[in-house]
Amino acid sequence: MALKLHGARRLTIQAWDALKVSSGSVVLMSGSAALDPKPGFAAVASINAAINALAKAFAEQGIKDGVQVNSVVPGAVMTGRRRSFFEKWAPAHHLTVEDAIKKFPEEARISRFGKPEEIADLLGYLVSPAAKWMTGASVRMDGGEIKGI
Repeated sequence: MALKLHGARRLTIQAWDALKVSSGSVVLMSGSAALDPKPGFAAVASINAAINALAKAFAEQGIKDGVQVNSVVPGAVMTGRRRSFFEKWAPAHHLTVEDAIKKFPEEARISRFGKPEEIADLLGYLVSPAAKWMTGASVRMDGGEIKGI
């Protein structure tokens, strides 16, 4: 919470004056647990939901100040951090790392893990002139993992 939520909050507050001058954009990074909390990940889900709420609150001020603020809600993206998780999780569940990585998308009912560059492309769009009117949105990119509307 100190790093992900409060770090994003403090950084945005510190940058706000410069963002106002430049009519800049902020994109906060949440996570799909915010939209589909599970008991084992309740703390992470709460922090991610708080990040979405923080982006919405900043967006309200941003409308007045000319600053665009959105959040991105990525699903299961294969990063070094996720691989590290599987390296710890798999042996505890009597699986090889590769078997755990193969099994996860099947259990999450997605075709594959997302790629970091796919999230980067979304971020690039959100700060581009084409999306300048979009503010206060939580944009989900999860390969269809979250089944709710």
